[in-house]
Amino acid sequence: MDSDVQKKRVVVAGGGTSGWMAAAAISKLLANQVEVALIESEEIGRIGVGEATIPPLREFNKLLGMDEQHFMRSIHATFKLGIEFVNWGRLGDSYIHSFGVTGKDCWACDFHNFWLSGLKKGFTDEYGAYCLELQAAKAKRMLGSEKYGVHYAYHLDAGLYAEFLKTIALANRTEHIKGKIEKVFTDKTNGFITSLELHDGRRIDGDLFVDCTGFRARLIEGALNTQYEPYGHYLPCDSAVAVQSESFGEPRPYTQAIAHHAGWQWRIPLQHRVGNGFVYCSRFISDDEAQTLLMDNLESSAITEPRMFKYSTGRRIKAWNKNCVAVGLASGFLEPVESTSIHLAMSAILRLLRLFPRGEIKQSHLDEFNQQTKMEMDQVRDFIIMHYKATERDDSAFWRYCKNMEIPESLAHRLKLFRETAAFPIKEKELFKIDSWTQVMLGQRIMPQQYHPIVDLMGEQELGNFFGKIKEGVNQAVVKMPTHQEFIDSYCKSTPM
Repeated sequence: MDSDVQKKRVVVAGGGTSGWMAAAAISKLLANQVEVALIESEEIGRIGVGEATIPPLREFNKLLGMDEQHFMRSIHATFKLGIEFVNWGRLGDSYIHSFGVTGKDCWACDFHNFWLSGLKKGFTDEYGAYCLELQAAKAKRMLGSEKYGVHYAYHLDAGLYAEFLKTIALANRTEHIKGKIEKVFTDKTNGFITSLELHDGRRIDGDLFVDCTGFRARLIEGALNTQYEPYGHYLPCDSAVAVQSESFGEPRPYTQAIAHHAGWQWRIPLQHRVGNGFVYCSRFISDDEAQTLLMDNLESSAITEPRMFKYSTGRRIKAWNKNCVAVGLASGFLEPVESTSIHLAMSAILRLLRLFPRGEIKQSHLDEFNQQTKMEMDQVRDFIIMHYKATERDDSAFWRYCKNMEIPESLAHRLKLFRETAAFPIKEKELFKIDSWTQVMLGQRIMPQQYHPIVDLMGEQELGNFFGKIKEGVNQAVVKMPTHQEFIDSYCKSTPM
C-alpha cells in the first residue's frame, strides 16, 4: 500500500447474509488496504427467508476462496438447476426456467427462431427438450463442480450461510462489534456519517459505512433521508408468510413457484428440511387466509411457527449517498420469485469493490455506482414483472389486475417485439440472458407470430437433423448423471442436525 494512502475504516451496520457478505468480501479482497468492523445486534433477528440462489453466487464464493464441498456440507445445501413455475400462464400449466443454454443459435438469430420453424412444420419437441439443465431438473439428476460444465446454483440455509461468511470475515481480521445502534452522527459541513453510537454509549467511527440494516435502512434512510422509488404499481405483492417443514422424499434439484389465486407459494428443498412460503397481495387476501393457504399446501409437517413479513418493492434512489452504501434490503427489494435478493446484495458489494475510493470519496464514484445500480434493478424488475403480466388467468381479481396492469415502456417494447417478430434485444451486462427470457415467455404462452427468415435457408431434413443431434446430446448427458440425491451423498452430504 502506498504510504500516502491512509487505511480506510469500513463500518458494516447489520449482520445477516448481506452484512457478512460485505464484511467477508471487503476484508478479504481489500486485505491490508482497509479496516473492517461489523456491528450486529442480537435483539434484531435476521429475516433469513431467501434460501434459493442463482449461478453468479458460485463466482462470488470462489473469490472468497470457498471450497464448494465444504461450503455445501456446512450449510446443508442442495443443487438448484432452475425454477418450476406452476399455474402462472393458465391454471394447470407447468414449465421450468432453467439456468442452462437452450439449443444452438447462429449469428443472425437465437435458437428459438429455429424451434418456431420446426414447430410450424410439426417436428420439434417442447422447447425445453433442447436444454441439458432443464432435462436434468425434470429427471432429478445432477452433476456439480466445475469439471462437468453444468450451470447451477444452490438451495441453502441463509442463516448458516451468514455464519459461514462470518468465519471468513473474522479470519480476515473483521472486528465483530455486538450492540444496537441508537444514534447516527453526521458532519455538520458535508452531511457525511462520522460515527454510530451504540446502546451502551460506545462510539464507532468510520470513513465508509455500509448499511445492511434491512428494511429499516437505519443509515441510508434514517440518517441521510435517501428517497425510495416504489415499484408496487408494477409488483403488487406486499406480504409473505414463511415456514419450515420436514424433509420430503428426495430433494428436487429446482425451486418450485406455485401460483395461487392471490399470489404464489415457494418450496425450497435443503438436505435437512424444506423452506416454504407464500408471497401475496394483501389487497386480495387477508394475512390469516394467506397463512392458512400456505399451511394447507405443505408437503410435510411444519417444524417452525409461521413468520409474517410486510415489504415494499422498489429501490433506493441513491444506493450510495455521501459516505454510505446501502446493500441488500436497505437498498431495495424485488420479491423472491426469481431468487435475486442474495444476488443483488452480492452485486452491490462487488460494484463497491470495483469503485472503491482511493483516498477521498469522489462524486464520480457515487454517480457511477448509482447509475449501474439503477440499470441493474430496472432490468431485473422488468423480468420479474413479466411473470405477472404474461398471464391468461382471469379466475381471480389478483390475476385480472396483473393481466391488465400498465407496465414499464422498456418491458412493453420487448414483449411486443418478441410477440411480433421473435427478436429480443439483450444488453451485455443484463443478469437474465435470452435463454431465461425465452423460457419464461414461451412457458407463459407468449408465442411469436413469425421467426427470422434466415431459418428458412435450412431444408426440412437439415433442420430435423439439427434438432435431433441437439436432443440426442442432451439425453445422453442426462442419462449418465446420478440422481440429485446420489450426487449429494457422494459430494456434499451434511451431518444430520
